[in-house]
Amino acid sequence: MSETHATVAAKAPVFPPGRYGRRREPGRRQPVLLALTVTVMLAVLGLGAAKLYYQYGDPEYQGEMISYTDITDSRVVVDFRVTVPPGGSATCLLRARSHDGAQVGSAEATVTAEPGQRHIRTRQEVSTSARPFIGEVLRCRPAG
Repeated sequence: MSETHATVAAKAPVFPPGRYGRRREPGRRQPVLLALTVTVMLAVLGLGAAKLYYQYGDPEYQGEMISYTDITDSRVVVDFRVTVPPGGSATCLLRARSHDGAQVGSAEATVTAEPGQRHIRTRQEVSTSARPFIGEVLRCRPAG
C-alpha cells in the first residue's frame, strides 16, 4: 500500500498518448465551412435580386403622367409619355381612382415608338364604373 499525501498539489491529469484520441482546442471553428456557407447565401440572394430587378425594375420602360382630362361619370382620358428602347414598344397599365381613393377603372395601353425614337406621347381612354377623380399611369413593361 502506498501513501498519498494530502499536501500534494493537484495537477492537470496526464493521459497516455494515443489512448483517448486527439484533444480539440476550445473555440476552434471551421473557416472553410463558414466561407462556403456565406458564399452560397450571397449567390442565392444575388440571383433573387436579379430576378426581381428584371421582373419589376427595368429602367428602359418608364411611364410619365402628363395630364388627365375629359372626366365624366363613366370615363377619363389619360395623356402620358413612355420612354422605351429605340424603336421599342411597351404595355402600360393605367388606372382611374375616385375621390375616396378606390379604383374605379383600369386599362392597358400598348404603344410603339417610331424607328430610332425613344419617347412616345399618347392618350388613352379609361372606362370607369363611377365618377373618377384622377387618372394615372401605374407602370410600363416590355410589350408582349
